[in-house]
Amino acid sequence: MKKAIICVLIVLAMVQLLLVEPSQAVNCVDVDKSLLPCLTFLTGQVPEPAGGCCDGVKALKGMVTTTADKRQACNCVKQAAAHYQNIKDDAVSSLAGKCGAPVSFPISKNIDCNS
Repeated sequence: MKKAIICVLIVLAMVQLLLVEPSQAVNCVDVDKSLLPCLTFLTGQVPEPAGGCCDGVKALKGMVTTTADKRQACNCVKQAAAHYQNIKDDAVSSLAGKCGAPVSFPISKNIDCNS
């Protein structure tokens, strides 16, 4: 009986995952995790982004496939940037290029994510 209940729960969990639309797949926790290794570069503590940072930027680029994904990721980045007052704008604007993973929206504290 326990095995049957566990199987039903697993099937329900899998169905739930299938029902999530791709545009709903991006969430701020994932975006924050992707960009957290970049914090030392973005705050000017190191001159170049570390490998883990660039891996996160590339992962973020892979997450955003639709316009809705891009808007959501943009809003997440904007919210995260608001928590760190010492983020350097020039580091922010150069991050994706330095990592060899240009994103289709500018990363900025002041961007309008709906445009």
